Amino acid sequence: MNVKVAPFQRRTVSFVRRESPLGPQVQRAWDENYESLVIDVPRTEASMSVAPGFELDALREFGRVAPLVVEIGSGTGDAVVNGARSRPGMNFLAVEVYATGLAATVTKIVHHNLTNVRLVHADGVEVLEHMLRRQSVAELWIFFADPWHKNRHRKRRLVNPAFAELAASRLAPGGTLRLATDWADYAIQMRDVLAACDSLTNPHVDPAPDLGASRTGFAPRFSGRVMTRFEEKGLASGRAIYDLELRRA
Repeated sequence: MNVKVAPFQRRTVSFVRRESPLGPQVQRAWDENYESLVIDVPRTEASMSVAPGFELDALREFGRVAPLVVEIGSGTGDAVVNGARSRPGMNFLAVEVYATGLAATVTKIVHHNLTNVRLVHADGVEVLEHMLRRQSVAELWIFFADPWHKNRHRKRRLVNPAFAELAASRLAPGGTLRLATDWADYAIQMRDVLAACDSLTNPHVDPAPDLGASRTGFAPRFSGRVMTRFEEKGLASGRAIYDLELRRA
């Protein structure tokens, strides 16, 4: 059964487009490496959409077929670049709506001479729905997505029941979904939404938790997740960091 989500133009998205000018060096790196690193995505009406029928061709884009790690909301690329450096046998796909973040990622890819990273300038839900085949992703990362902490904005949160089903459908059997946030109520919401998805299992659920129901189900810090400014900001504000790790059943 195919997973359906609302058309891009009609559903509430989890981001607001803001762009800043690129510095001269970053702009130069972006211009020189755009064609080789950024996948050219056909659009529909919306600028961050992915046209139905367009699918990732790993052999064409990466020059090889290998297990695929996808990061939605890759920011300036710290996590995906670290992952690509430490696991050269895997392909990494960075998905981001902000060109400034992708441009910063390009400079890091070039600096480390990486060949196993490609970038997509698009909405992550659109990428999952149209660009990635079912059961094609080894790992899916979502680190410090916008918490939309005001009550009236919570409908914008990325992780909801429809997203959980879509994400699970793209994971290969035994594939891993990793998430992190510094907002406790979003962490609990994500944990509970993902627990309701029959295709995902949480190996960190304690049937007799000593820490209370609000803490069970969260994972130890993922060793492949590097410290970013979002995490530093959260820690500086006194907020705890919550990791989630779920497996495709």
